[in-house]
Amino acid sequence: MIRLHVAPDIAQDVALGLDHGQSHYLTSVMRRAVGDEVLVFNGRDGEWRAAIEVAGKRGVILRPTAQERVQAFGPDLDLVIALVKRSRVETIVEKASELGARRVRLVITERTNAERTRVDRLSAIAAEAAEQTGRLDVPEIFEPVKLAKLIEGWDASRRLLFCDEAGDAKPVLAAVNGAPPAPWAILIGPEGGFSPAERDALRNLPYATPATLGPRILRADTAAISALTLWQAAQGDWRSLEDS
Repeated sequence: MIRLHVAPDIAQDVALGLDHGQSHYLTSVMRRAVGDEVLVFNGRDGEWRAAIEVAGKRGVILRPTAQERVQAFGPDLDLVIALVKRSRVETIVEKASELGARRVRLVITERTNAERTRVDRLSAIAAEAAEQTGRLDVPEIFEPVKLAKLIEGWDASRRLLFCDEAGDAKPVLAAVNGAPPAPWAILIGPEGGFSPAERDALRNLPYATPATLGPRILRADTAAISALTLWQAAQGDWRSLEDS
């Protein structure tokens, strides 16, 4: 069944209007008509079955009929990624959504080769990935900030897995396996790597854990996907830690 991420609150028998893009997708692309059902979620009210009540030129109106799943969240995991080329950033956001990241934070480092991106487009990509993978929330995408500013405001209770391609570090599985449940973040640098000053600063943070992804130099998108997968293998999805 088609799943749609919507912005408004969802409640039984309360009409829900779709935006122009979603209305066009349902009626013109997927050829759905009045009476057909879809699934909708907004990251707050769980997942609902809804019937198409109106399908006209002004848009589609849905009528939620029953809640299919209560709201739940995956692990409290952030992906922090240095800006890279647009196509690779978009791949990273898509895969981070598929792999369960709660948030994606974009940073600018000394060797970042791009400083701009369209956060609205990245948010749309994250929403589409969430629709396809069955998760009940959509990762929040943050505007790029400089790495130093991000670290300055860091919550020390959130562990930081710092993927370091140079220096002595344990493999990701060994670095994460056995660590108690806690909020985590995974930091992936630019394709040129972190500068020596950035690396030293990160290694001196009490909440940071350096780790290696292996002997090969990976592109940023490959590194992000690998790190997220390995973290999941070590820490699990923690579905029992549902929150509001």
